[in-house]
Amino acid sequence: MARSMTTPAAAIRSARPRSFVRLETLPGADAARRKAASRAVAEGELIKVRHGLYYRGAKTRYGMTRPSAVEVAFEALGRKGVGPAGFSAAREWSLTTQLPPALHLAALKPAKDLPGVTLTIRSNLDRVDLTFKEVALVELLRDPEVYVETGWPALVELVAIAESAHAIRIGKVLAVAASERDVATRANAARLRADLAARSHAGHAAA
Repeated sequence: MARSMTTPAAAIRSARPRSFVRLETLPGADAARRKAASRAVAEGELIKVRHGLYYRGAKTRYGMTRPSAVEVAFEALGRKGVGPAGFSAAREWSLTTQLPPALHLAALKPAKDLPGVTLTIRSNLDRVDLTFKEVALVELLRDPEVYVETGWPALVELVAIAESAHAIRIGKVLAVAASERDVATRANAARLRADLAARSHAGHAAA
């Protein structure tokens, strides 16, 4: 039994449901790995996601579940410094009703062949410690007039709520935004900082 587990087919069968399978990590020679993966796809045991990457979904009465675009992106890019951009960022913050044709992500490195994802590469390595939602906020500060259809006050309101709920680290976000090369992002970060401070001061005064 232990011996059979060294084959690529056995490794595929042992993969847990809702997990990714990388061709390069399967045991055996290249030809054997490719053959086993192709057979598993044909038999409905795996779904091919992109070159060298497969997914073993959970089997349901409607077929095997597929990974979301975000799950595929995380598997290809990692999670550090990855987050929504454009209208995807606005949807993450519930600030638009626009539905982008593809998930728009900002990341620190490129990746080819990401189905359902539009990828924008950013060069600011300070983003590496930001969460998914925090990256979305930095991206919104690039052009809130375009992406925030409910207006700047709504953005300030939701940021204040998120900060109060400890859903974001606003100090970290604003520091990263202030270090961006984009001039508008830096200006809007300063504006957001001032508006949050004024809001906090008004709240203390009212209390």
